Amino acid sequence: MDRKITPQASGPLAGMKVIELAHIMAGPVCGLMLADMGADVIKVEKPDGDDSRRFVPPAIEGESAAYMMMNRNKRGLALNLKQPDAVEALHRLLEEADVVIENYRMGTMERLGLGYDELRAINPRLIYCEISGFGRTGPYAERGGFDLIAQGMSGLMSITGEGPGRPPVKTGAPVSDITAGIVAAMGVSAAYARMLQTGEGQKVDTSLFEAAITQTYWQSAIAFATGVAPGPMGSAHPLNGPYQAFQTADGWINVGAANQRNWLRFLDVIGAPELNDDPRFASNHDRMQHLQELEAILNGYLRHETSVVWLGRMETAGLPAGPVLDILEMQADPQAHARDMIVEVDHPVAGTVKTLGHPIKFSDTPASIRSAAPVLGQHSREVLGEAGYDSAAIDAMIAVGAVIAA
Repeated sequence: MDRKITPQASGPLAGMKVIELAHIMAGPVCGLMLADMGADVIKVEKPDGDDSRRFVPPAIEGESAAYMMMNRNKRGLALNLKQPDAVEALHRLLEEADVVIENYRMGTMERLGLGYDELRAINPRLIYCEISGFGRTGPYAERGGFDLIAQGMSGLMSITGEGPGRPPVKTGAPVSDITAGIVAAMGVSAAYARMLQTGEGQKVDTSLFEAAITQTYWQSAIAFATGVAPGPMGSAHPLNGPYQAFQTADGWINVGAANQRNWLRFLDVIGAPELNDDPRFASNHDRMQHLQELEAILNGYLRHETSVVWLGRMETAGLPAGPVLDILEMQADPQAHARDMIVEVDHPVAGTVKTLGHPIKFSDTPASIRSAAPVLGQHSREVLGEAGYDSAAIDAMIAVGAVIAA
C-alpha cells in the first residue's frame, strides 16, 4: 500500500517562512523542495491561478494533476497585484518572511515596489531568490525562460538522441526547469544557513540556462580537452563502455559493464569470454573506438534470452544492470515504495491523490509530504490573518477583488 504522510511531520527547515511568487515549474520546484523539508511556503497566485492549473487533461475531479504535483505542502494565497491593497498585503508578508522566490520578467518586482533593494531596506534578513531564463545579468537577461529554449542553447539537445545525423531531441523531462528549481533550493538553503549566522540576507540568482549547462559536465570536459563538440550517442556513455541499453528477447535492459572487472563479468554472464581476446575490445579505450561494432555483437548475444533471465544472471554475478521501466512500472517498483517515493495526500476536491515523495532522507529531521496542493485562495484568510489583518479588512479586500478566497 502507498504510505500516507501525516501533517504533523517536520523537517530541517521548519521555521523558515517562504513567499513563493512563481508559476509553472522552476520556481514551484524550488518552493516544493523547501516545503518538503519543513518550510512554511505560501504560494501567491494571480486571480485566475498559476497557469499550471490549466494544464489539463489530465485532471482529477476537475483539479489539474500537473498543478497538484508541483504545489503540495504549500499554503495558497490569491492576490490581484494590480490592486494597491494586494501589493500592500504582499509587502507586509515580505517584511516578515525569510525567503521570497520570484520568476517574473525582469523589472516586474521593481515596478511593484518589491525589488531586492526596496525589500532589503525593510527586511535585511530576506533571502531574495530569482529564477529566470538566463539570469539577471548578461546580454540575455531580459529574455523569457522556457525549458525547450534552455535545453537547446545549453547544448543538451545536441547530445541527446539516437546518433549523428538525426534530428535534435530534448530530454523527455523538463530538466532545465527541474534542475533550476533544485539548484535554487540549494542556494536558498546555503544563504539561509549564512543568514542564521550573520542576520544578513542576500540575493540568490540562477537560471534555466545555467541549470541546463550543469547537465553537460562530461560532454563539456570532452570539448574542453579536445576542441570537438560531442554528439548524441543514444543510451551509451561518452567516456566508458559498454554502459548502455541492450535489446533482449522481449525488451530492453541497461548494463553497466564499463570498467575492466565488470567487462569480464559481463562476458562470463553472456558466455562470450573470447571477446576479451579481440583487440577491438581489450581495453576501455579500444571499446570506445569500436562501440558501434561492440553494440551490434552484444545485442546478438542478449537477444537469445528474456530480460528477466539476463537480469537474474547479472545480479548473481554482481554486475550493475537494471530494467528499462515505463513510468507506471517505476511507480509500482518496490524500491520506490520502500524509499517513500510514492505517497498519498488528501485533497479537498480531488480526494486521496498520489504524489512523488522527497528524494532526500534525513535521519533526525525527516522531510515529509504533509498536505495536498491548495485550491485557489484556500488559505487567503488564514495567511492574511497571521499578517495582522482582521476579518473586516480581509472581507473588504475580497469585496474589491484584491484578494481571492476559497
